[in-house]
Amino acid sequence: MKIATFNVNSINARLELIKRWLVEKNPVDVLAMQEIKCEESKFPFEDFKKLGYECAVFGQKGYNGVAICSKFGFEEVQKGFGDPFWDEQKRVIRGRIKGVEVINVYAPHGDLDGEKHIYKLQFFKKLKEYVSKFDLKRQMVAVVGDMNVARDDIDVWAPELLRGTIGFMDDEREAFEDFLSTGLHDTFRECHPDIPGFTWWDYMSAAVFRDEGMRIDYILTSTPLKERCIDIYVDMWTRKRRKPTPSDHAPVVGEFDV
Repeated sequence: MKIATFNVNSINARLELIKRWLVEKNPVDVLAMQEIKCEESKFPFEDFKKLGYECAVFGQKGYNGVAICSKFGFEEVQKGFGDPFWDEQKRVIRGRIKGVEVINVYAPHGDLDGEKHIYKLQFFKKLKEYVSKFDLKRQMVAVVGDMNVARDDIDVWAPELLRGTIGFMDDEREAFEDFLSTGLHDTFRECHPDIPGFTWWDYMSAAVFRDEGMRIDYILTSTPLKERCIDIYVDMWTRKRRKPTPSDHAPVVGEFDV
């Protein structure tokens, strides 16, 4: 099973790019998308159906939103945490696919020290509570998505310059590490300890071509799924396009013997 996570920064703005990628370059089995920025009724289900995907969507107008598209269909789908407060912002969707629990997450961006920053830290506590319901030593679980946190110095292009900025603040990183303490594996970093693996680059100043990026998109796996990992990588094809206009993120793709 090939699983990809991709912050598309608007599904409708990126649709032609995604379709080209899936057909010409990387026909993944499961595509988890974040920041789709559309309501479920506006999602392009037919376009994905023509490519062989069934899609589950948890979206809202103009902001946030997550979706999972699967070539294998779904055994079960859950939209959100099941908590009205946390589900007002559409940030989490889970699909069980061939026995694998795929939890797709779009974590808050936050701010430097205001309410959005507090919300971001609390979000990781809520996510930890949610993921802790699964047996990560026995079940095949993948928590994927845009976590809006870079873990270590290797995960940002200029650690001294970026330290203390959004996505690389100490308390954000501590909150994310606490979430990972559930028993999840940062599969890319475990497989590639010395490769930065950036997944996001600012649109300004051609940052992607100078590789001035951050690694903030992840495929996190339970132990049984980690042991089935064949390969994991960042696919740069979509990010380095001129047309159709790319997202500011690149997909992370994991291949698993499932």
